Amino acid sequence: MLELIPLWMFLAVCLVILLGYPVAFSLAGTALVFAAIGTTVGIFDFAFLQALPNRLYGTMANHTLIAVPLFIFMGVMLEKSKLAEDLLDSMARMFWKVRGGLGISVVIVGMLLAASTGIVGATVVTMGLMSLPTMLKRGYSPALATGTICATGTLGQIIPPSIALVLLGDILSSAYAQAQLGMGIFTPKTVSVGDLFVGALMPGLLLVGLYCLYIFGIARFKPEYAPDTEQQGEVTIGQLLRSLVPPLLLIIAVLGSILTGIATPTEAAGVGAMGATLLAMIRRQLSIVRFKDVMETTVLVTSMVFMILIGAAIFSLVFRGFGGEELVTSFFTAMPGGLFGATLTVMMLIFVLGFILDFIEITFVVVPIVGPVLLAMGADPVWLGVMIAINLQTSFLTPPFGFALFYLRGVAPKEVLTSDIYRGVIPFIGIQLLLLALLAMWPQLATWLPAQLR
Repeated sequence: MLELIPLWMFLAVCLVILLGYPVAFSLAGTALVFAAIGTTVGIFDFAFLQALPNRLYGTMANHTLIAVPLFIFMGVMLEKSKLAEDLLDSMARMFWKVRGGLGISVVIVGMLLAASTGIVGATVVTMGLMSLPTMLKRGYSPALATGTICATGTLGQIIPPSIALVLLGDILSSAYAQAQLGMGIFTPKTVSVGDLFVGALMPGLLLVGLYCLYIFGIARFKPEYAPDTEQQGEVTIGQLLRSLVPPLLLIIAVLGSILTGIATPTEAAGVGAMGATLLAMIRRQLSIVRFKDVMETTVLVTSMVFMILIGAAIFSLVFRGFGGEELVTSFFTAMPGGLFGATLTVMMLIFVLGFILDFIEITFVVVPIVGPVLLAMGADPVWLGVMIAINLQTSFLTPPFGFALFYLRGVAPKEVLTSDIYRGVIPFIGIQLLLLALLAMWPQLATWLPAQLR
């Protein structure tokens, strides 16, 4: 019975969240209550909580996370100065003959932002600030609008250059070498982060295409969910370019500085924040009052994001202290079947752990354990890395613990219900599971392009 405590802990935090308590405090509070009870009765080692200060300091000292407030500032500035609204409106005018044109525009803009940030929280918050008010104003269903934003925000897991792919590439490279040495291959082949970037390109673009196809279908067969097929007034090419080019140049500059190696994601976030400010100044949309409003909103949203990270860190520590990882691992590893069965088991394990652990923790804790086993059984490292990245992306969308849902809930208007967000992401989860199935049947979707470029 004691070994099931992690399961009861999981169910308890689900109940607390469903009762309406803030996510960050629900995660931390539930974990601390279980830890206190466990310490009192002698079934929990308090040393796990003694590691919490180091964990929190690691979060504070993580230079990559500096990009979060900078990208939030960029999104708030674009939203407050009406640049984001103009961008989405202009792209919707470009697609005005296409049903669901605004939703498709959001997917495309979200894809560019996701590639720029590579951080789920920053991308979802930025897209929520930029596009959710516009979509709701244009009459989009709250479920479709929030589902689109959450799904496109998580594209940062799979669209290069992704932080998740960088970390996975490094871990899988070591695991691949370890697997080959275990098989007696003393001149092992290598796999690089660049291979994983190239391998993720086709699946990532395919996923974007499936998102757009879904939105087009909804607008075609249920137009009341996406009523934006009529042209919103005449617009000349010059007007279109003046509205569209500056924000797109900003996004391309952020993405391009990362792709060319000129800047790290954190430095590129600084470029984006400064660029958004300069664009607002050029358009005479920046005043002292508005700048103060942007700063206050950035601090509030950033605080929300980091409180969730802290709450998740506390929860994961206590979950591990009660043997949660061993419980989940032992359950899935007991399932039979060759490479398919083992891969399916690992995918399910990662999917479940994605509810409570950050992708960095999963990458450094789970992948080094299961990676060498799967690679020794014949799994392609590029294919495995892409599968894991898409799987994590799916878990970040799945109610009730999907991190993307938490982040969007923090910036969504009060009239948008949590149930709207949950209903909205379900079709996109189905699309991602479909892509995982396609990759399982045709690994060449991830392996063909890297093989051609070697």
